[in-house]
Amino acid sequence: MFNLILFGPPGSGKGTQSEKIIAKYGLKHLSTGDLLRTEISNQTPLGLEAKSLMDKGQLVPDEVVTGMISSALDANPGAKGFLFDGFPRTSAQAEALDKLLALKKTSIAVMLALDVSQEELVKRLLKRGETSGRSDDTNENVITARIIEYHNKTAPVAEYYKKYNKVVTVKGEGTVNDIFNVLSHEIEQRTQPKEAGIEK
Repeated sequence: MFNLILFGPPGSGKGTQSEKIIAKYGLKHLSTGDLLRTEISNQTPLGLEAKSLMDKGQLVPDEVVTGMISSALDANPGAKGFLFDGFPRTSAQAEALDKLLALKKTSIAVMLALDVSQEELVKRLLKRGETSGRSDDTNENVITARIIEYHNKTAPVAEYYKKYNKVVTVKGEGTVNDIFNVLSHEIEQRTQPKEAGIEK
């Protein structure tokens, strides 16, 4: 099973690239936002717990999110692997995810981090704001604050995976296909059988 984390600030093209990766490699897309919505609509115990917290304006605790990920892994025993999107967001979540995957006899193979300059991110998000109808994409100050927040909160996650030599930074500027080709190369380096005599 091949598991990867696709990482990048708002506007880095993560959504576009994750769709292409899933289509090409047959991975299962695991977005914590989607999982939450599914669990809530199915009224599972985890979903009900999450909903009662969200209704009070509280954040859903890590163990609830990790529980949902565990359920999603169990529900897809035949998956070739998973693409994690929007999780982990903190080093505590990264540790919890590693422990969970170890229990399932798998692990994160690589974290692919899209690197895009702040100037380019702001430009892209403002452009997206013209068509997306998302109010948080139309105000440059709000956009800048989101990017800073991303770097402050999620940089430690990259540091966590760097300890295990699992982080690959990919330049997220250029054409969609150029960026995808670089991501594909990194994935294939880790999924192709190794030379004979080396453990597969």
